Amino acid sequence: MSKPVVATSGITFLELLTIVFVACKLAGCISWSWWWVLAPLWAPIAIGLVVLLVGSLIYMILGMK
Repeated sequence: MSKPVVATSGITFLELLTIVFVACKLAGCISWSWWWVLAPLWAPIAIGLVVLLVGSLIYMILGMK
């Protein structure tokens, strides 16, 4: 017997955090810049790009020896 395929869909933690931050910003609970309110959406991509860039630089430097 094969296992049934289970498709899950739902909201991730970062999406929920973004919704909470936007709600707090619109309600006036926080006075952060919109860049920081929306940070849960763009920060993981930015961190990934920085890690990729640093890893590439290290690979290039160590590969030259």
